[in-house]
Amino acid sequence: MRISKRKLAKMMDHTQVKPIATINDIKKLCGEAEKHGFGCVCVNPTYVSLAAQLLKRTDVKVCSTVGFPFGITLPEVKAFEAEKAVENGAREIDMVINLSALKSRDFEKVREDIETVVGIKRSHVNIIVKVIIETGLLTHEEKVLACKIAKEAGADFVKTSTGLVGGATVEDVQLMRETVGKDMGVKAAGGIRTLKQALDMIEAGANRIGTSAAVAIIEEFPE
Repeated sequence: MRISKRKLAKMMDHTQVKPIATINDIKKLCGEAEKHGFGCVCVNPTYVSLAAQLLKRTDVKVCSTVGFPFGITLPEVKAFEAEKAVENGAREIDMVINLSALKSRDFEKVREDIETVVGIKRSHVNIIVKVIIETGLLTHEEKVLACKIAKEAGADFVKTSTGLVGGATVEDVQLMRETVGKDMGVKAAGGIRTLKQALDMIEAGANRIGTSAAVAIIEEFPE
């Protein structure tokens, strides 16, 4: 497929969410994002303010995880976590759905959980909420239901994975795109480490790529 190096970089969320990530790791992440022109960095809440400070004179946005990595925090806790992340400089939120509720077929609880976080958009303009559905733990039916519920709840994106359980597949990205239609975002994340993998995900329907290997991928791009 034809895509420019610059456009690909803007589609990438350069990610560092390991529990042992250090301050120096976050500084490196942000420096790389600025150098290569990535669209966003994704960090855990404790480092949002640092990342926002480091990137304040750039057009690189900061994304914070919420309810990460298991998604089983209370909705009001997720909402508070998202609110604090935005106050600290995040412009995007990657939240994990309540997987237990989904598996229990309590779809109203799943919807309310997402809506509670999406509610921050009422008081903060231009905030993007992405919903991680953790495809590696779901059946085909559950993937479809999770995507439909996220869309109904007002989320901006559905996202494949935290990266801790399996990862993105072309088939899952295609299914997610078919389910949500052309107007909602699809983020592929988990195990994407090569340029070919990234391009395959975009070809399948992803319009955002989450990866800790963003530098290696963009440097693989032919000049």
